Amino acid sequence: MKVCRRKALALCLGYAVLLLLAALNLLEYKWRREPRRCGEPPAAPRHHPPPPPAGSRGPAGARRQLVYVFTTWRSGSSFFGELFNQNPEVFFLYEPVWHVWQKLYPGDAVSLQGAARDMLSSLYRCDLSVFQLYSTAGSGKNLTTLGIFGAATNKVICSSPLCPAYRKEVVGMVDDRVCKKCPPQRLSRFQEECHKYRTLVIKGVRVFDLAVLAPLMRDPTLDLKVIHLVRDPRAVASSRIKSRHGLIRESLQVLGGKKEGGGGSDYHALGAMEVICSSMAKTLQTALHPPDWLQGNYMAVRYEDLVVEPIKTLRQVYGFVNLAVSPDMEKFALNMTSGPGYSSKPFVVSARNATQALSAWRTALSYQQIKQVEEYCQQPMALLGYERVGSPEEVKDLSRTLLRKPRLHASGTKYMYKALSSFSKTPGSYSVPKSCS
Repeated sequence: MKVCRRKALALCLGYAVLLLLAALNLLEYKWRREPRRCGEPPAAPRHHPPPPPAGSRGPAGARRQLVYVFTTWRSGSSFFGELFNQNPEVFFLYEPVWHVWQKLYPGDAVSLQGAARDMLSSLYRCDLSVFQLYSTAGSGKNLTTLGIFGAATNKVICSSPLCPAYRKEVVGMVDDRVCKKCPPQRLSRFQEECHKYRTLVIKGVRVFDLAVLAPLMRDPTLDLKVIHLVRDPRAVASSRIKSRHGLIRESLQVLGGKKEGGGGSDYHALGAMEVICSSMAKTLQTALHPPDWLQGNYMAVRYEDLVVEPIKTLRQVYGFVNLAVSPDMEKFALNMTSGPGYSSKPFVVSARNATQALSAWRTALSYQQIKQVEEYCQQPMALLGYERVGSPEEVKDLSRTLLRKPRLHASGTKYMYKALSSFSKTPGSYSVPKSCS
């Protein structure tokens, strides 16, 4: 009898507890459903927000600034890249999409754009294991830091703690012969270093359409800006011809299925200029009529302005990507444009004489070659202020400059007027403003 009474009491107590909990839940529900008075802030959420994706935050939780240097071969991009590679605050990668083109050869430039974007998406999140996916070392072989394209000049790979040869905080070119003797490190070690930096910069020549980067620039977890480095197409063509044997494979991929035409041994070097200038013109038009994802995230820089006014251009570029300019970096930029001559080695970054660097194409190309490039590239040349020549004598007259202020043609809207005004005030570079109001 006593046992039955205890069971009944326990059931009653349990039922009472359930009723109490139900009443509390009902009260909470009614409180949440009641309308708030005007101006009253909404109730704070009770759950914690999910942690940011890997790679979107830098040291101490700071938002990471991501930069893509959008350019083409022989545009002075190796020197321009050094302005980031040398900065102690920057994690820099040189041409990582090279691995995609090598692994998927003979895929043409257009068909490889998606794979290039996917690789960049991983790298901007400091997921460096993507290098292993496109490794040509063979199955079962793990890629190391020394197997990454450009490793022998990468300041992070060649510096402590990955290698005792150099220190990242000391500005100065590294000797590739020394760096090649650095101990090979696992990609996971390199990835750990990536997470230590607030600014991550990738320089590339294998993305031909700015719209390919749109998904990355729209991604709210990424803060990606594009710097479009341009150069006189005639100078690009001249440099391509000088280095044509080293670029033949890439030139074939750029040309895709086009059949070989006239022009002798320089056909591929010059033929690729048609595709390159078409890409350049399309990019400039996109910048002049920017979609929402590009506004405030794009800057164009002329190589010619960089070598003539290196410190001024450096300050503009660093300001765009929120980097401080140190005296050491200013000295480095100045020294790199004040060399004794113009290097005959096309794939080596060294100090150059600025005047010779700008005019070398005028003595290297024939008049016929110059006119061919001008025909391919007349639209971007007009937009960027590269004046066309009218005679062989005009080409050889080195006292006459062929560089003018950019003559961009606007659509007449208020936004375009503001963009063009900002461009004309600063010949060396311009950026797309964030607002059109």
